[in-house]
Amino acid sequence: MLSPSLEDYLEEIYRFSQQKGFVRTTDIALKLDVSLPSVTKAVKKLTQKGYLDYERYQNIQLTSTGKKLGKFLVDRNQTLRDFLEVIGSDCDLEEEAEAMEHYLSEETVDSITNLVKFFAANPDYQQELLQFQEEIKE
Repeated sequence: MLSPSLEDYLEEIYRFSQQKGFVRTTDIALKLDVSLPSVTKAVKKLTQKGYLDYERYQNIQLTSTGKKLGKFLVDRNQTLRDFLEVIGSDCDLEEEAEAMEHYLSEETVDSITNLVKFFAANPDYQQELLQFQEEIKE
């Protein structure tokens, strides 16, 4: 199990690897607004745990385990953003999803995923929920 901080690093490393095909420590430092020594320390920990292959002054490579967990982390974040949108939450979706994601079990994330899919397949029910929320605000 990774700390929320290490999850954030792995999530961003996965995103960069999918977008650019390579990942540099400077990219991660800029994206997460942290120092290069902080990135290096996190990358070393993730390497020791088997999620990355990394050698100093080289690009960061995800292991198969790192790719699998990285994909889960990115998907979890997107699911939570989708969930917040579906339920009509009036918040900063990115910030709120980030606040939630580290504290939910995989089973809860699966249930939220199913709820988002249910509302996508049944938009009338989503509309009923949103209308209900408006009615109880008054």
